[in-house]
Amino acid sequence: MLGDKKVLFSGMQATGNLTLGNYLGALKNWVSLSDEYECFYSVVDLHSITVRQDPAELRRRARALYILYVAAGLDPEKNCIYYQSHVSAHSELAWILNCFTYNGELSRMTQFKDKSAKHADNVNAGLFTYPVLMAADILLYQTDLVPVGKDQMQHLELTRDIAQRFNGIYGDVFTIPEGYIAKTGAKIMSLQDPSKKMSKSDENPNASIYLMDDADTIIRKFKRAVTDSEACVRYNENQPGISNLMEIYSTCTGKSFAEIEKEFDGKGYGDFKMAVGESVVDVLRPIHERIADLEKNKDYIDSMIKANAEKANYVATKTLRKVQKKVGFPERIR
Repeated sequence: MLGDKKVLFSGMQATGNLTLGNYLGALKNWVSLSDEYECFYSVVDLHSITVRQDPAELRRRARALYILYVAAGLDPEKNCIYYQSHVSAHSELAWILNCFTYNGELSRMTQFKDKSAKHADNVNAGLFTYPVLMAADILLYQTDLVPVGKDQMQHLELTRDIAQRFNGIYGDVFTIPEGYIAKTGAKIMSLQDPSKKMSKSDENPNASIYLMDDADTIIRKFKRAVTDSEACVRYNENQPGISNLMEIYSTCTGKSFAEIEKEFDGKGYGDFKMAVGESVVDVLRPIHERIADLEKNKDYIDSMIKANAEKANYVATKTLRKVQKKVGFPERIR
């Protein structure tokens, strides 16, 4: 806990094009939580290099993601928004925590299995141990709350296990973080295969709405969205395509599923899909406008990157020094 507020940490990788799922499932919730908590939001570029990246493209995407955080409503003067690679304590603590993490625990991580299958030519040690870096990301800031998708809960549980193991040996060093899953928008599914999560790496361009898609593209993708043969707007497990569209519409408009069912009672899927598309366009339009303004204001973004890196380094280093002392590393001579 920093001051009177509890601490919240989260981050996104600086790879690929962020989707509507990333916004509705994460960024939108971050904004709503930012007044209540002391927030650290990271552009997690260290995690990005478990897969080979073009260096210039990674730098470009990292800055674009930073700007997107701000454009989505995260005030960089109230929230600590920073590049993970600008805080060396992340890498240093990750090495120490590697020594308190068991091989069997990492072997059970489902995302390692998935990514190994996708990148069979580059199954590197970083891909195997990156959940430990994720644990370091969280524990450095004495985090109380971590907004997570359901697919990340396994990593958060590992973080808790590592923290409790370390605390059991050395005393009360780390805060044990809790997960936060939003009630709506927590998992937005593919528009073409509603059994799969909407992904920025989907090979089908019609499966995902990307945050920088223009209005015409968004409407076109929703018109092509997979539905079913029941021909009614109702939320149930037998209609995964329609249920996914209702989840999106509910999150964008604030309407309940019951209100949506009443609104579209007797109407066809065409009307509903058009309404969903228009609601997404309305949500993303101000973000697009804000990004255009911020991209012109290089000095402001640079000043926020510098100031927030200094704040993140200050907080993270306090935890790191405590850990280093606990494990027996020699104290630094000042």
